[in-house]
Amino acid sequence: MPELSHCPLCGEFDLPHFHRDRRREYRRCQACGLVVVPPKYYLDSALERAEYDKHQNNPEDAGYRCFLSRLAEPLLARIAPASSGLDFGCGPGPVLAQILEEAGHRMALYDINYHREKSVLEHDYDFICATEVVEHLHRPREELQMLWKIIREKGYLAIMTKLVQDLPAFERWHYKNDPTHVCFFSRDTWRWWARCYGAQIEFFGSDVVLFRKPGG
Repeated sequence: MPELSHCPLCGEFDLPHFHRDRRREYRRCQACGLVVVPPKYYLDSALERAEYDKHQNNPEDAGYRCFLSRLAEPLLARIAPASSGLDFGCGPGPVLAQILEEAGHRMALYDINYHREKSVLEHDYDFICATEVVEHLHRPREELQMLWKIIREKGYLAIMTKLVQDLPAFERWHYKNDPTHVCFFSRDTWRWWARCYGAQIEFFGSDVVLFRKPGG
């Protein structure tokens, strides 16, 4: 694995030590604030898949549907009827897509492990959802650019991921203990990203961010 030479989100080379636990080291970008795990700690694809297979995403689970509603509700309040969307990183059980389809929207699915039909990434969408996805990305800059490109004007990118606060909170944070989590975003990181793309940004609770794409 190559060494961590620059931030995988903004390209900055200033990545000082942020924290170390018994599992891994963490660096924090001085430009965009992203907290990153060096590549030498990444799992290989087989071990990653084994971790993902442990997730139980049952569409009949009322608790899981309630969890996803934290993203679905603000998104549904903003998109037009019968919009077209993509559930990016939907996992083996695309419950969020089902919730949005029940609300009258058309959904496509993509997941590198479970729904690998890449042709869906060649279409444009009114909105794209990524729930509990961005923290897994090895190349967040390229992946987020790709998603932003296929969102139509005035469309939405809806993201759910736990947000970094300060170092004391990070030190006791359970979220960092998942070995597949390698990128950790803060509110400042997402504000930086929104400025780069001219996006409107809204935060909901501790883990939901909506970006609206500019348009004519």
